Amino acid sequence: MSRSRWRCAGGALLWLSLVGLGVLVSALLIRTYTLQERRRAGPWQGEGVRGAELGELERGQLIEALRGEMQRGERGHLREALRGAIRIPTVSFSEEEQNTTALAEFGEYIRKVFPGVFSSSLIQHEVVAGYSHLFTVRGSDPSLLPYMLLAHSDVVPATSEGWDVPPFSAEEHNGYIYGRGTLDDKSCVIGILQALEFLLKRSYKPRRSFYVGIGHDEEVSGHKGAMKIVAKLQSQGVALAFVLDEGLAVLDRVIQGVRRPIALVGTTEKGSITLKLTVNRAPGHSSMPPPETSIGILAAAVSRLEQNPMPNMFGAGPEGAMFEQLAGEFVFPLNVMMANLWLFSPLISRILELKSSSNAIVRTTTALTLFNAGIKSNVIPPSASATVDFRLHPAQTVQEVLDIVRNTIRDDRVELAVLKAFNPLPVSPYDEGNFGYQVLQRTIHAVFSDAPVAPGVCIGNTDSRHFVNLTNSIYRFTPVVLKPEDMSRIHGLNERIAQEDFERLVQFYYQLIQNSDADKVPTSHRTAHEL
Repeated sequence: MSRSRWRCAGGALLWLSLVGLGVLVSALLIRTYTLQERRRAGPWQGEGVRGAELGELERGQLIEALRGEMQRGERGHLREALRGAIRIPTVSFSEEEQNTTALAEFGEYIRKVFPGVFSSSLIQHEVVAGYSHLFTVRGSDPSLLPYMLLAHSDVVPATSEGWDVPPFSAEEHNGYIYGRGTLDDKSCVIGILQALEFLLKRSYKPRRSFYVGIGHDEEVSGHKGAMKIVAKLQSQGVALAFVLDEGLAVLDRVIQGVRRPIALVGTTEKGSITLKLTVNRAPGHSSMPPPETSIGILAAAVSRLEQNPMPNMFGAGPEGAMFEQLAGEFVFPLNVMMANLWLFSPLISRILELKSSSNAIVRTTTALTLFNAGIKSNVIPPSASATVDFRLHPAQTVQEVLDIVRNTIRDDRVELAVLKAFNPLPVSPYDEGNFGYQVLQRTIHAVFSDAPVAPGVCIGNTDSRHFVNLTNSIYRFTPVVLKPEDMSRIHGLNERIAQEDFERLVQFYYQLIQNSDADKVPTSHRTAHEL
């Protein structure tokens, strides 16, 4: 071929490449900005919604009433109601050891603080398993499927070491209430009951029946509390429209590259495996050690588990939909990448692996939590054991993870024993046709300044996992704003909640209860921009 023909062919290929690149860029940008338009919600529609959207005057009256002083010790105003609850050390140490005296005191406390809830003819209250509470709020329309609000009264242990204030003092500083349970989860317990108390004072009568469940052992499995509540409801043939429990929150600057606070609703939870690894070898004197001891064999095994993490599963669960739906909230060029995961998913998944907080979203995590071996410095130990905690990605099963563990260790001398395990929870629907998710989304928009809402994955576990046989719509959302410095406070030091955030939390439940009176799914009007 002549040189001129080569130049022509090369020019044609360059032209075609530029055209192809232009088409690709155009497609990426079109998808980015049309996807953003599609996420804009329209006005609320649905029969039976009364007082769902508060006017400025009524909103102000609500806040003033919540802030108003009442007789302390009998009713308490909003802040004192929470502080009194925090002062009761309802600690769960293990499934076998709980502070039952404090749990009983907590039951008496909520009776005193919320007399309207306990005396209303609309509400039936039952104590379940000694310390959990079930409230049945009867609606006027039996044709509407009921829903359930969940929270729990127990907390994890806390000592004063490392805290700025005693963890059960409920001290106030600079607009914050400090104490174990301010975020997990007494704020929701008091918030739900306070919202209900306030509605009853306004002579509110719901159309849709609902339940309020307060478990007493969520921090140690929920087997005695939430599971007993579920058994009671199942015996009555109850089916639920949706369940709302604690979980994800409104995140402010927690996700890098996002322009404003965003609300994540947990639509599933990771599964869990607690696995014990044991090596048994003949004991002996340290002066004549064998080539490998039980400690050495076990150390090599757990090292292999740490050095070979579980596979990256990004996109196989709801985390892909989370980033796609939030694409318009990211700065450029992240907005283009998030809106086009079909192309950029491998790159995004690798970036997410770099931080432990986001790495937990994309894979099953492996955490070595206990290691026990040795009896004396000059004795070869007969055995060594380790406990490993796995949190399973929604796209993996217990059996799949155990198979990977065995293939990674590849040592028959290491015995594996499953102490407890359960698969990830089913992914609850988050489409425009789901009543529960849409009610949550509209309530979040109203209370949190139109914050964008997206589905997410709870990396921890809640009592809601016990309710899978009562509904396929289980959501996990704590109506508070969390900033980066707040994330380590949950189960950590100096747990706290801003007084303003707690008032907003009560307002959230106040509006959610009324919004749930709609008799059909709230619909939105899409724009003309469609993919």
